[in-house]
Amino acid sequence: MHAVAGPRARVGAFIESDRIQRWIIALILINAAVLGLETSPTVMEHTVGPWLLVADKVILGIFVVEILLKLFAQGWGFFRRPWNVFDFLVVGIALVPASGPMAVLRVLRLLRLVSMMPKLRFIVEALLKAIPGILSILGLLVLLFYVFAVIATGLFGKSFPEWFGSLGQSMYTLFQVMTLESWSMGIARPVMEQYNWAWVFFVPFILIATFTILNLFIAIIVNTMQSMQEDQQQFEHDTIEEVVHAENTQLHEDLKALRQEIRELRKEISSDRPSGSG
Repeated sequence: MHAVAGPRARVGAFIESDRIQRWIIALILINAAVLGLETSPTVMEHTVGPWLLVADKVILGIFVVEILLKLFAQGWGFFRRPWNVFDFLVVGIALVPASGPMAVLRVLRLLRLVSMMPKLRFIVEALLKAIPGILSILGLLVLLFYVFAVIATGLFGKSFPEWFGSLGQSMYTLFQVMTLESWSMGIARPVMEQYNWAWVFFVPFILIATFTILNLFIAIIVNTMQSMQEDQQQFEHDTIEEVVHAENTQLHEDLKALRQEIRELRKEISSDRPSGSG
């Protein structure tokens, strides 16, 4: 049993060491630069082009070896860690033979930087944890879009069919308005030239959709991050309290044992001391 566990533990400690992890992060950044240079026809036509392809394959090979070492060290426990599964899928996609547009999937391996850096990992975990709240707000936003799109199609569809001619066109136009991209000069003012009361429609929509609902997305994410931070701090506080309590208990037991030894030593000294004659 020790012969099997020993090598796995050593390999696990090696591949998870700070030095190796820093090298992996450096390789991810180098790979990002390599993939960026590969998009330039001028660079690829130069003599350095073939070397970039070789470097890309070598770095990918190192990533594969890293994953294999983790699999050897952790066994099936490797797949119980979500970030390990994420790394496995990202590297696995890069190994799938692809040509043409599918070749760009190689760049997904750069997302491994998220799993390697705790701060980025914390942000992603907060986003995932906030999904239920985000879905609720998204449902409210879809309902709002539908209601306003039906109204816009009925009010402006005949005069502006390219923007509000159908329900789909109205929803897309309202999405553009919500993002504040050319909403005033490009859409609202032309509509207001024919319907001078149209501001009554656009202003409330922007106030509700852009300045209220979209900010709710940010509020949900920030609140989730604060909750996670507080939970982490509480966990660390509880852990410290447990350690301090355990140390105090051990110290108390040691003091009791020391007092007992002192009492026994005094008894031995008293019993060995010769009684004096009167």
